[in-house]
Amino acid sequence: MNDRVNETAAPPSQAAAGTGVEAPQSFAALALGSVGVVYGDIGTSPLYAFREAAKAASVNGLVSREIVLGVLSLIVWSLIVVVTLKYVLVLLRADNNGEGGTLSLTALATRALGRRTPFVFIVGVIGASMFLGDSVITPAISVLSAIEGLKLATPAFGDYVVPLTVVVLFALFAAQSRGTAKVAAMFGPVMVIWFVAIALAGLLHIRDDPHVLLALNPIYGIEFLLGHGQIGLVTLGAVFLVVTGGEALYADLGHFGRKPIHVAWLSLVLPALLLNYFGQGAKVLADPSAIENPFYRLVPEALLIPMVVLATAATVIASQAVITGAYSLVHQAIQLGLLPRLAILHTSASHVGQIYIPRVTGALLVGVLLLVGMFHTSSALASAYGIAVATTMVVDGLLAFIVIWKLWQWKLWQALLLFVPLIVVDVTFFSANFLKLFEGAWAPLLFGTAMVMMILTWRRGTGILASKTRRTEVPLDSLLRSLGKKPPHTVPGTAVFLTSTPDFAPTALLHNLKHNKVLHEHNVILTIITADTPRVPEDDRVQITPISPHFSRVALKFGYMEAPNVPKALAVARKHGWHFDIMSTSFFLSRRSLKPSAHSGMPRWQDRLFIALARSASDATDFFQIPTGRVVEVGTQVTV
Repeated sequence: MNDRVNETAAPPSQAAAGTGVEAPQSFAALALGSVGVVYGDIGTSPLYAFREAAKAASVNGLVSREIVLGVLSLIVWSLIVVVTLKYVLVLLRADNNGEGGTLSLTALATRALGRRTPFVFIVGVIGASMFLGDSVITPAISVLSAIEGLKLATPAFGDYVVPLTVVVLFALFAAQSRGTAKVAAMFGPVMVIWFVAIALAGLLHIRDDPHVLLALNPIYGIEFLLGHGQIGLVTLGAVFLVVTGGEALYADLGHFGRKPIHVAWLSLVLPALLLNYFGQGAKVLADPSAIENPFYRLVPEALLIPMVVLATAATVIASQAVITGAYSLVHQAIQLGLLPRLAILHTSASHVGQIYIPRVTGALLVGVLLLVGMFHTSSALASAYGIAVATTMVVDGLLAFIVIWKLWQWKLWQALLLFVPLIVVDVTFFSANFLKLFEGAWAPLLFGTAMVMMILTWRRGTGILASKTRRTEVPLDSLLRSLGKKPPHTVPGTAVFLTSTPDFAPTALLHNLKHNKVLHEHNVILTIITADTPRVPEDDRVQITPISPHFSRVALKFGYMEAPNVPKALAVARKHGWHFDIMSTSFFLSRRSLKPSAHSGMPRWQDRLFIALARSASDATDFFQIPTGRVVEVGTQVTV
């Protein structure tokens, strides 16, 4: 474990996690891929969503026709308003150079306002943290709900549901280190089979009671909410389960593009979901006892085990999509300086997005297994599900309003007309899910709150550390004048000094002069700059500014979705007329060992948390992909 902090610029990231998409690919291939990756979470909601919503509204366990039609109407219009209108038709157009997600939207909102604001920063951090909270609960509830179908085949399987779930989850997380490229190739076809299967299962049972189609009328949903008071709001919290995963439409925008995601939703996913939900409703109307597990009751007994196997595969895919989404979000957070550097392993030579973060994987696995151990059933976990996603959706709505108003330059009344109703819907869903706080919603909230605290502590700590360091720094211009008056001994070769403040002399440079009393023939003051765009064109990668015969300032710019390969980026400088030879270049890195201070500006507990985060940071040599044989590290001790 690293116990020091590198004196470098805001940390660069790797490429986005997720299923890497190699270009060029056909439109059909992209649409097929989006079915597998983007729609895994929302596509497995029929396993539990209708059941939990109807049970929440039931009276003494009995589900009336009014409840079924009301719940189905709410489900239909939630899918239309929240997913289709908000995400598919609006937010998919709010891309940051082709990338989506909460942090991309935060960058767009910041650019729209022309400055960094505390409101946008805090809101973006909350949304990103709650997405990670959702990443813990999705694998648990999805896999549990799939394997619970075994209990219908024979009650004897009841005692094995949790152990089998744990085995599947262990296998899923163990596979992360090997990469998901081969498995990802099967995601699309398996999920297409899944959506066709659930559509047929629902379609065959709509005839059990065709009156279920009356739920297309929104009046049934409105009357249900108005006539059931707090029960209606609790039911709405359960109805929200049908749209969890909708935010993945936007988060995975960069992997597949707007049109493939759009077409896949309208042509396959949405029709399949609606047919299955209507089928479940008709089955319950015809046989109220089917509410125990309406999804699996749609399946003929002979096909029950194959459907459980297919459902388990679909939930594993849904879990995989959430895990890789968490990788992507953590990478962006590292790049934007919201988290310390973490060890990142590339698992594919051809898919840049195929990566593995051991610490993120370990944290997610522990969280998922704790949830399975505490709640045991998908019904119990359903109470915990939703609050994190609802929070993220509220955040997306607020940030999107700023983007549409300021960046797209809509008139204020037009932006309000579009987004006030959508934000009201999101806030209503959030309120409904908040009612389940003591039933389990505390779990993802606790995880998300811990992430918010870590991010805020890291930002505050790095700010204090930078301020303290600045007081003792020597302006580079002053140092160069001093060296001009009394030149040290010059040795051949190039020395690269990494720093986040190019106007001041890097600590490693000062120590080299103090202890070795030599100066290299060529000295580069190197700064890594994080752009607010996902990627930076090669032509804009390097900026060189000569400042003396022996010194140059070089700035390397990376997008927040890119892999920071410093030697490769410096090689690009040859196009600017600068000769770079890795074999005659030494990289000097400054490291700081942190100690708590009585007057740091933070409470003692936050001091200790910041130091722990700093010690967990991965080695800069690996992170910047610098050859270890070319690195010289200089350490200093700093109180914070």
